[in-house]
Amino acid sequence: MVEKKGITIIGLGPGDPNLLTRHAWEAIQACPELYIRTARHPVVPAISQSKHVVTFDHYYLEGNTFEAVYEKIVDQIIRLGTRPQGVVYAVPGHPFVAEATSPEIVRRAHTLGIPVEIIDGLSFFEPIFTALELDPFPQISLVDALELAARHMPSFPTHTPVIIAQIHSRSIASDVKLNLMSLYPDEHPVKLVHAAGTTQQKVESLALFEIDRSNLIGELTSLYVPGLGLYTSFESFTEIIAHLRSPEGCPWDREQTHQSLRPHLLEETYEVLAALDRDDAESIQEELGDLLLQIVLHAQIASEYGEFAIADVLKGIHQKILRRHPHVFGDIDIKDADGVVKNWELLKAAERTMNGEEGKSTLDGVALTLPALAQAEQYQLRAARVGFDWPDVTGVMDKLLEEIAEVKEAPDWRSQFDEIGDLLFAIVNLARWYRVDAESALRQANERFRKRFYFIEEEAHAQGRSISDLTLSEMEKFWQEAKQKND
Repeated sequence: MVEKKGITIIGLGPGDPNLLTRHAWEAIQACPELYIRTARHPVVPAISQSKHVVTFDHYYLEGNTFEAVYEKIVDQIIRLGTRPQGVVYAVPGHPFVAEATSPEIVRRAHTLGIPVEIIDGLSFFEPIFTALELDPFPQISLVDALELAARHMPSFPTHTPVIIAQIHSRSIASDVKLNLMSLYPDEHPVKLVHAAGTTQQKVESLALFEIDRSNLIGELTSLYVPGLGLYTSFESFTEIIAHLRSPEGCPWDREQTHQSLRPHLLEETYEVLAALDRDDAESIQEELGDLLLQIVLHAQIASEYGEFAIADVLKGIHQKILRRHPHVFGDIDIKDADGVVKNWELLKAAERTMNGEEGKSTLDGVALTLPALAQAEQYQLRAARVGFDWPDVTGVMDKLLEEIAEVKEAPDWRSQFDEIGDLLFAIVNLARWYRVDAESALRQANERFRKRFYFIEEEAHAQGRSISDLTLSEMEKFWQEAKQKND
């Protein structure tokens, strides 16, 4: 006798009655009444002809969310499971594959000491693999469409294939499409698999951007997305770096340490800044890759030394972002950017207290190795966050004129050195008030000077002269021409 006190959960398979397991069929036949999560499953009509079937479909009409519906179903099955005759409960597919109620029923039943029997069923994945003629090994991702639709980026490595289940509607398909198109090309070839494991099974091949136009999408629709190939995910990149550092890797890379790589990290950072200054998207892409190489190399070295792993780096920055953005991920209401900055300082102060660093200065943490202009800007920004700032830009202008006057009045080289430093600091403050990055502004000014001076040299050479042969007025004339030509 299959029926027993407690809870029996049966998997009904993907849809075709012929795919019910023998164990499941015998359990269904032996029970006097069968509770089914939903009657909207192809097997149910064949069962209900000879069995008293109770469904929970009315809960879906009453509940505002799937979570609320599933909670009510779980409560009811637990209550029924305490009866002398127990309860037999059936779900589509396999009880533990894309089924929210079964795991919670089992968890609560174990807590309450209620016996539970699980009768496996064929999940919808096996028929999908058959329909696609696909072996899921060595790697494939299985993703829920509702979870993916709620995100802004794919949640799986893009170098491997993925099956996205439960594309219930064209609306969900649209949300999934927009998510995927953040990384995949619009024309990326994909396949919609409809009603896998039933007599209505159909596989639709189309481009990614077309998936929400399909008229066949229904409750039994899944999406198959081939991978973008090698070297297109963070996971595959970290594998390459680990390989470089392995015994069979590169002798040069194996010798590197945190300290030996320090100049390369600084150099690559400046290469990124140079590409940003040129506003050259292709160069920015390349230079960000070079910078990422340095970051992952340092994480790999730390992992080998037992210090930390790349997962720790990711977890740490993830938690920091969540902690410092309660207005996004929490319940704090902040209306504008100024409010964000003020709250940021409060959060930083709370972090210092939590870490036992109450006496730490607001300016601590600004890298001493930063370029001087960037360092000055960071000092000023941090001071301004706690209220140490001019009320308006007029005070900044007056301070700048004051510093210029003090340079003029400086009696000796040492005084001139100090006053020019104060003048530069005041100029950085002025740039900050105009929301201009002083470092970038000066770099671009340097680039303009370089181009204009090259122009003067070229004009001199065109006349068969060297630049030193030109008079100052001739140089000024060419300089103005260069400004009109290049600016």
